[in-house]
Amino acid sequence: MTIQKLAVIGGGAWGTALAQVAATGGRETLLWALEDDVVAAVNKIHENPVYLKGQKLDPAIRATSNFTELKDVDAWLVVTPAQHMRAVLSRSPCPNMPLILCSKGIEEGSGKMLHDVAHEVCPSSPVAVLSGPTFAHEVAAGLPTAVTLACNDAALGEALRDRIALPTFRTYLTDDVAGAEVGGAVKNVLAIACGVVEGRGLGQNARAALIARGFAEMTRFGLAMGAKRETLAGLSGLGDLVLTCSSTSSRNFSLGKAIGEGRNAAELMTDRRTVAEGAHTAPVLHRIAQERGIDMPIVAAVDALLKGKMGIDEVLEALMSRPPRPEAH
Repeated sequence: MTIQKLAVIGGGAWGTALAQVAATGGRETLLWALEDDVVAAVNKIHENPVYLKGQKLDPAIRATSNFTELKDVDAWLVVTPAQHMRAVLSRSPCPNMPLILCSKGIEEGSGKMLHDVAHEVCPSSPVAVLSGPTFAHEVAAGLPTAVTLACNDAALGEALRDRIALPTFRTYLTDDVAGAEVGGAVKNVLAIACGVVEGRGLGQNARAALIARGFAEMTRFGLAMGAKRETLAGLSGLGDLVLTCSSTSSRNFSLGKAIGEGRNAAELMTDRRTVAEGAHTAPVLHRIAQERGIDMPIVAAVDALLKGKMGIDEVLEALMSRPPRPEAH
């Protein structure tokens, strides 16, 4: 099996960065974007000044807003916001080609993982998941990056890996699609919590403890969803968690930091053109955890903060006054 021509669905920062990876070496790549100004800029000046300002793009990238132009490719990299993926795929002429899901989240209305959503909308398309610690601006600039590519079909996984792998974009294969998705979704919520710690000035000790205890929550949730422990401890789980909980380059961390500094969560989310996926994932993740009896106190705290049900001091008191328990739980 050979995969040559790729289309990237979504002209945000991450979609543009993946198009840059796909086009390296002059390999023709199509970038589908909803915004006309993004399409025009990519085609005329080889930049995306809206979402990835200042990064020169490979001329082999051609942008379009017309789905019919994407039929003659070998696979789609789907990089739409998680909550819009169903709508975008429903609008498209559903391909029989592989869909590589590169967004991170859980569909808020249905509570379904994104690979389940893709299977519903495009039942004849094989589905894979690409995830890991990836700030878009670093990937686009060619800085060293390693990712997880999850696919149930080994031959397809190898073909996809061979097409996107670069010396600076190392790709590790797994068959654990659920694990790759869980890590990417849960870490966004935990990154908001770490941002709150930063914005509130609670110190590095508190953030390190939050990352460790957050990883325990991720692991409990992932195992309950059928994920493998080793996937959660890998690039798409722990690796991505450490990255997004440590830098304002993370939209979720930045959102939490602003909340920690005293700004209103609802106003912050309304003002943003870019999406902090964790804000949409927190309520559905909390709901699923409650339904399944999975203990996720940090996720519950983020959900309460975003909904305005609790203030930061109340959340801290609730978390710090929890009954003592063995660390392994």
